[in-house]
Amino acid sequence: MLDILTYPNRFLKKHTTPVENIDGDMQTIFDNMAATMYVAPGVGLAAPQVGIGQSFIIYDIAPREEGHDLHVLVNPKIITSEGEILSENEGCLSVPDFRADVKRAERILVEGVDRDGNPLRFEAEGLLAIVIQHELDHLNGTLFIDHISTLKRQMYKRRVKKEMKQQ
Repeated sequence: MLDILTYPNRFLKKHTTPVENIDGDMQTIFDNMAATMYVAPGVGLAAPQVGIGQSFIIYDIAPREEGHDLHVLVNPKIITSEGEILSENEGCLSVPDFRADVKRAERILVEGVDRDGNPLRFEAEGLLAIVIQHELDHLNGTLFIDHISTLKRQMYKRRVKKEMKQQ
């Protein structure tokens, strides 16, 4: 199991660097991240959330009762996006105990490579598009709370600071 970094950890604001080599160590990291995500429980996890400054994400939006459908996306990029959808009640493992509605693109075209280094290019829409956009934001040092109103963001920040003082 890996530790999930939470706001206001400064590492979450850093931009990642591309993955140069997908070796056995990377495969172990992918597996450890998957185990961490499933226990959390979450539907996606980006490398920076577990303290890794490289550009990759994992995700699984399959309903839990149907088993796992894990995807690894290395050096991902959104090539095009269109439409607008409201991600209702979006949450994040790095922003615990907070949910908000976030505007996201309805459809995206994504490129990257899979865990075996094979090129990927696919369209995503709906929940999958939301999850991928959310996780790719992490690779650029952006949290989902950066997409909400200043007032709501400030309220969350104040609450976290208050909780940190009480610890």
